[in-house]
Amino acid sequence: MPTLYISDLDGTLLGADSRVSNSSAEIISDLSRQGARITVATARTPATVVPLLQRTYTLPPAIVMTGTAFWHREPGAYSCVKVMPENDRAKALAICAGNNIFPFIYTMGESSVLQVYHAGDSLNSQEQSFVDERRNLPLKRFHLHTPAPESRRDLLYYAISRAEAVYDAAAKLKEETECSVSAYPDIFNHDMAHLEIFAPGVSKASAITHLKELTGADRVVVFGDNLNDLPMFEIADVAVAVGNAFDEAKAKADIIIGPNTEDSVAKFIREDFNGQRFFRDMPERM
Repeated sequence: MPTLYISDLDGTLLGADSRVSNSSAEIISDLSRQGARITVATARTPATVVPLLQRTYTLPPAIVMTGTAFWHREPGAYSCVKVMPENDRAKALAICAGNNIFPFIYTMGESSVLQVYHAGDSLNSQEQSFVDERRNLPLKRFHLHTPAPESRRDLLYYAISRAEAVYDAAAKLKEETECSVSAYPDIFNHDMAHLEIFAPGVSKASAITHLKELTGADRVVVFGDNLNDLPMFEIADVAVAVGNAFDEAKAKADIIIGPNTEDSVAKFIREDFNGQRFFRDMPERM
């Protein structure tokens, strides 16, 4: 029974230092060389996915920007890219502005380098840290305090703001646009929340369904920790929450394993791939 293993990154595969540990990288690389289908599904872009996985060998493409596209590590290219329709683009940005939220606007040109615009007058501390950590990455260019050009291909709007404002904006976006919207708490500061806005139909779940077909897998096992992982929990054959996951994620999971600080995802995949787990023939969920 070919299985496709898909893990979220932050809070799940990544450890407390927001890196893939040497042990996890070794386990996943060895399994991949044996033919295991292992990849990631993340809100991150290839700009940070590439360096995070540089020591981890995987075969299937990565699901990036919450399902907006696939990233093929070799040759370093996007596929199946979902672009924001122009009519939703204006509505979404207006709703954000009405909640005093000025998101980063991710656009795609002819190359694999994302152009990211932010037209707000200033950045909050979390946004500034976000930019500082990514400023010199080769696959992303920031244009701060700069309006995005009118002629562009928008892939994603992303903001970090006060939780109350984010959840209010998300509710309005879901009611007034066709956009796919994800709003979830920051894992380090619950007073803040993340807002992601995508083209209609974009989700980790829809991307995983497509990737399952592409890889010829019969079974999907997913790993996550946060609210934005719940859609992929719903469509997985086995949904696994790490021990540090939010309670809502644990409640939807079939299995709860150890925390992200103990290489729990990699160890679980190794046991499952080698047939050492009892849940390979789990009954369907009620």
